[in-house]
Amino acid sequence: MPSIRRLRPEDWPLLKAVRLEMLADTPMAYVESLQAARRQTDTQWLERASAMSAEDSVTLVADENGPGSRIRALMRVVVKHPQDPGRPLQGMLISVYVAPEYRGLGLADQMLAHACQAAVADLGAWSLELGVHEDNQRAMAFYKRHGFQLTGESKPYPLDPNKQELFMEKQLASAVAGDAAVEVAGTD
Repeated sequence: MPSIRRLRPEDWPLLKAVRLEMLADTPMAYVESLQAARRQTDTQWLERASAMSAEDSVTLVADENGPGSRIRALMRVVVKHPQDPGRPLQGMLISVYVAPEYRGLGLADQMLAHACQAAVADLGAWSLELGVHEDNQRAMAFYKRHGFQLTGESKPYPLDPNKQELFMEKQLASAVAGDAAVEVAGTD
């Protein structure tokens, strides 16, 4: 099983390869087309990897972390914008991918557990939201199994306005007796 680590700016060639793989594998799962991604320059890929490695973003990858390595899975957590001012800080799970040969082996479970922990510990998020294409029943079942619930909110899917992007959310952290202690909930 590949090891899970943080994406670094110098990983841009690996990021480029996995992003093109993601878009070819499941084109409706992401809000970017394969053609648009292929038009990106190497400088743009470096800038993207740098942004995905920045302080307000946690991008996890699973790979062998050595020469010739290939990213087998990716998950990114960012601070949600805009925030609901009446709620504690919210995170957003985006760019989720597991290579076909690693699906069903537990890698996605491990990645999601790390993503939930990072959302709390590194970003200070108390909940994690995600959007999923209405036809992606496999993804919805996976997230439900991990404690995410449909919020009832949706919007037209950017690549196909005749379809909906459904939103799911999971509570991650709670204050303990009013002090700063934080407990990660349900990151099995």
